[in-house]
Amino acid sequence: MAYRHWTIDELPWDRLDPSKVDPAMLKVAKAAALVEYNGHIYADYLCNIFADDPEFQEVARTWAVEEVQHGEALGRWAEAVDPAWSFQDAVQRFRDGYRIDTDATTSARGSRSGELVARCIVETGTSSYYTALGDSTDEPVFKQICKHIASDELRHYKLFYDYLKRYLERERLNRFQRLWIALSRINETEDDELAYAYYAANHWQQPYDRASNTREYMLHAYSYYRPQHLDRMVAMVFKASGLKPQGLLHDLAARVAFKRMRRRAGLPAAA
Repeated sequence: MAYRHWTIDELPWDRLDPSKVDPAMLKVAKAAALVEYNGHIYADYLCNIFADDPEFQEVARTWAVEEVQHGEALGRWAEAVDPAWSFQDAVQRFRDGYRIDTDATTSARGSRSGELVARCIVETGTSSYYTALGDSTDEPVFKQICKHIASDELRHYKLFYDYLKRYLERERLNRFQRLWIALSRINETEDDELAYAYYAANHWQQPYDRASNTREYMLHAYSYYRPQHLDRMVAMVFKASGLKPQGLLHDLAARVAFKRMRRRAGLPAAA
């Protein structure tokens, strides 16, 4: 049977219940909508990096369509919960203040394999993130959106991982190189993109302060994670890095990652 992707209109909009929306979750959902909606811009970048691989370019364009849909679904939900908020106005603010370099023709990761490792890490993070959000909400529409997006991002991870295996046959990055790229990409989650998206979605009336917006974003976003979400995330990171996704090293890394996440967000050590 052919795969049929979900649609925004078939979400259970008649069950929307704003009284069940956590205000902090609404803020991070608004920010997430802006980042997801830029999927087609990231696809332009990927198509430049893989300029002589039309098969991958087609995959990247299909991936982008689904990412943009994620942004549209989150934006429509946020507008329904907060009618005074305009998704498209927020998108414009975000794009005016944060630009993606789509002119690059070589990956900042040093190779195409490195780029695909980084893409796997992004999909790892988003799948875990939306799983954590979905597990933490009782609002029916948002819960379903998160379930759909988490599933899509897991499928995207597998897709990029398949291409990673192909390119590794040519470029042969070792485990250390792959792990270094993975850790570097994880650290970039605290760069300007998410901070500015959070600002453009929630605090645009004030001057932009990267430090304060990063701090507030992490406080809210990281609070929804539980140890099981980090277990899964670390397993996916290990797999993309060429490491065994289960075992003592995984267990130790998952515990350390959870504690570090809580500490970076200024949250108590125990969830």
